[in-house]
Amino acid sequence: MVHQHSLDQTFIHKTTTHEYHIRWTRLGKTTSPALVFIHGTPWSSAVWQDLATSLSTHYNIYLYDHPGFGISPPYRRLVDAADRDKVDLDASLVLRAEATAALFKHWDMASPPHVVSHDNGGLVSLRLLLDHGIKFASLCLIDVVAIGPFGLPFFKLVAENEGVFTAIPANLVEGLVRAYVKSATCKSLPKEIEDMLSAPWLAGGMQGSDKFLKEMVQAHYRDAGVLENEYARVGGLSPTKIIWGLEDAWIPVETAQRLKKALNAEHLVIIEEAGHLVQYDQPGKLALEVGLWLSKHSKNEI
Repeated sequence: MVHQHSLDQTFIHKTTTHEYHIRWTRLGKTTSPALVFIHGTPWSSAVWQDLATSLSTHYNIYLYDHPGFGISPPYRRLVDAADRDKVDLDASLVLRAEATAALFKHWDMASPPHVVSHDNGGLVSLRLLLDHGIKFASLCLIDVVAIGPFGLPFFKLVAENEGVFTAIPANLVEGLVRAYVKSATCKSLPKEIEDMLSAPWLAGGMQGSDKFLKEMVQAHYRDAGVLENEYARVGGLSPTKIIWGLEDAWIPVETAQRLKKALNAEHLVIIEEAGHLVQYDQPGKLALEVGLWLSKHSKNEI
C-alpha cells in the first residue's frame, strides 16, 4: 500500500476567464523554513511523498496538486470563448503559473521559501520568479522542462491525430498511460507506484483519459515564450541548483548543461542510474543532494 499525504486544504482562485480549485497541505513545524514542492506533467504531489516526509522534521513543507492533476479538479472556464482551444491551451504554462502565484500569496509565508521543482514545474517556478516577482530562498530544478527544444515524438503523434486518439476506448488508453508512466524511469517501477501515478488518468479517475490526451497535445506545443530571454537573471535572483538523471529518456542530460549556463545556476549534479523520475530511480541520492543544497542555503534559518 502506497502512503500519500492527504491534501486536506482547498484554495480557490478566479480570473476573468477561469476558476481553479487547488488541493494542498502543509507538513512540519510552521516555525521552520518554508519549502514548496512543485510537480509537473502528468504527475502530482504524490511524486514528492518520500522526500517531503524525510525533510519535514527540518522544514515547513507545502505540497499541492496543480488544477487538473492528482486530486485537484480541472479548471472551469468562466467565459464562453469563440476559440476555446486558444483560451484553454496553456502551452507556455502562463495560466498555471498565475494560479500558483496566487496560491503562494495565499500562504503568506513569513520569509521567501525554498522551491524544489520537477518536469514542467520548472517552467512554473521560473515564471513565479521572473513574471510574478516571487522571491525564493533557493531554487532546485530536477529534470525540468524549461529550455527548448521541447517535445517527444508521442506528443506530436497525439497532437496531429487527436481525433483518432480521443476515439480510442478508455480501457485501451489505459495501456498508453501506463506505458508513458513506466518510460519515465530507467528502473522497473513497483506496480503499486505505477498504479498510483496512473490512477488519476484512467477511466473513473479524477482527471480521466481525455484529459491525459489533452495534456499530451499541450506538451507538443510547449514553449517558454519570451521568458527564456530573462533566464540570465535567475542566478542573481535566487541560488539555483540543477539535478538531472543521466538516463532521462524524456529530456536528454545535455539539456542540463545548457540550462545551467542559461540560468547562471550555481551547481549541477548528474545522478547515474536515474531516468526522468529520479524520485523513484534514486530516492536516496536525490534526498542527499536536495538536503545538502537546502542546508547550504538555510544556515541562518534552521
